[in-house]
Amino acid sequence: MSLLQALVLGLFQGVAEFLPISSSGHLLVFQGLMGLSDVPALFDVMLHLATLASILIVFRKRIGGIIMSTVRWIMRTSDDSDAENLAIIPPAALATVVTAVLGLMINKIDLSGSPRIVAGLLLVTAAILLASTFFRGERSYRQMRWTHGLLIGLAQGIGVFPGISRSGITISAGTATGLNRETAGEFSFLIAIPAILGAFVLKLKDMGQLSSTIQPLPLAVATVAAFGAGVVSLLILMPIVRKGKLAWFAAYLIPAGLIGLFLL
Repeated sequence: MSLLQALVLGLFQGVAEFLPISSSGHLLVFQGLMGLSDVPALFDVMLHLATLASILIVFRKRIGGIIMSTVRWIMRTSDDSDAENLAIIPPAALATVVTAVLGLMINKIDLSGSPRIVAGLLLVTAAILLASTFFRGERSYRQMRWTHGLLIGLAQGIGVFPGISRSGITISAGTATGLNRETAGEFSFLIAIPAILGAFVLKLKDMGQLSSTIQPLPLAVATVAAFGAGVVSLLILMPIVRKGKLAWFAAYLIPAGLIGLFLL
């Protein structure tokens, strides 16, 4: 893998991980276009770790608040100011478990050699985003129930399929279950943290294959590019989510999916 190829893949990972256009789908499509058929799955996960760092930076206040509220709850010193942060934990935990179970089953379906199917799933994501324009909830974290964690966790599990945007389907699921857009958007990225860490642990066995296939410098370039692009993408996306304009991205996904179907 050349430095230019690593830079392109890293940038697209950072952009597509958060913008609802499917990072895994784009990585597979671009790897196919570049003739990179031997890239180990752990490379993708390493780029996901870079974008995980982006989440920790952009949502550091919320994440820090959850940690401190949890500590105070354990020490029995929590008060009403901790209620919102503590309300996030049960549905987030349930969503993580559901995602893990469904993701492990879906992960057995290998689409790495089927870029045309992935291109078709980009069209599915476009349909989900178009449908999201009809969802407008009012619930905040304090009104979340276990059903929100269950349904959003199922959506995130389905988002394991390359071509299905994890952020797009989980944010849409959140608003469809009655959450307001701000809450649905932030919750989507918070539950991405354990999902990305879990995927990394599962792929650790491929570490030897990664080091023998990709040199350290291209990997470092791709990782830094993914982190930087991830921060910028998150800062761009959240205002779009608040305005309920996710359907804008369908204007890109539809032609991208159609081009992929015909060219790959």
